[in-house]
Amino acid sequence: MKEFKGFKKGVNLGGWISQFAKYDKAHFESFITEKDIENIASLGFDHVRVPVDYNVLEDEAGNVIETGFGYLESCRQWCEKYNLNMLIDLHECFGYSFDPLKKDDKIKFFYDAPLQERFLKLWREIATRFAPYTDRIAFEPLNEVVSDTVVDAWNDLAGRYIKMMREIVPDAWLVIGGVCYNSVMSVPLLDIPVDDKVVYNFHCYEPFAFTHQGAYWVDNMPSDFRISYPENMEIYREKTKALPEDLTGAIYKIKEDVIGPKFFDSIFAPAVEAADKAGVPLYCGEYGAIDLADNAGKINWLRDIHTAFEKHAIGHALWNYKEKDFGLVDDSFAEIREDFIKIV
Repeated sequence: MKEFKGFKKGVNLGGWISQFAKYDKAHFESFITEKDIENIASLGFDHVRVPVDYNVLEDEAGNVIETGFGYLESCRQWCEKYNLNMLIDLHECFGYSFDPLKKDDKIKFFYDAPLQERFLKLWREIATRFAPYTDRIAFEPLNEVVSDTVVDAWNDLAGRYIKMMREIVPDAWLVIGGVCYNSVMSVPLLDIPVDDKVVYNFHCYEPFAFTHQGAYWVDNMPSDFRISYPENMEIYREKTKALPEDLTGAIYKIKEDVIGPKFFDSIFAPAVEAADKAGVPLYCGEYGAIDLADNAGKINWLRDIHTAFEKHAIGHALWNYKEKDFGLVDDSFAEIREDFIKIV
């Protein structure tokens, strides 16, 4: 497997300039600081993935917000100081959000030419500003495409994005994910032009019933639902009968008897094959287990998914550094933080 050099083990800065409670300068200036980047480097990570929402970078009319770009530039400078690479991820764009808490149209953007032109315009601005630093900065066009019905439309837009970016940042890594919330199982559906610096991207929160047990933002997820890891597949299937089909993830799509190391080998296999065939690296831009999961299960899960990452040379970025119900530095992870860090 080709490697995504410089992006082997990272962590997300979610909740800073994306998915924030409200647009608040005090929050932007304090949630992530140079001290955090220094700490991340000291823990042995080689990069940060920086989710950013469009409304930090541009106003509702599409005009550039200089202070918003200033947060990205500060992060870039901190990363350079502490020898970290940086992946800029447009988490939401004007006219599209993956966020399940936002009950908006998840399809319209992929068939709306003006919205797509605005998306590409913002990316021209991002690429132009950071073009001098592409030895350390990679770019991800859009966080998660929710619906599988837009696969062809997304492939077309992603292809146009790649073509445009290559005119501005010919040597930059471009990190492209698929549909179904960027599911690992959607990687084989990617049909985009590739070159030496294109990366196939996915997110992995499988088994979803474990990593998102009790999650308040997931529709039809009971707040008291709990399940352990690892566990017999039949127990998973029996316990998740109470959940809607879209919350059962991959447990009905593979033949493994136990939710354990072989589970990840099985669900990663089609993506690994697709990346090998295309001659591109494979990267997992998000993975993690909710703070509500039991601590032993979190460690077991993390160890197993990392075994698969290492086996297949898959770069990865843990979700999340701070807060968002997955925060590595939060009190809820204190008891197992050292074990976590040893694994990641």
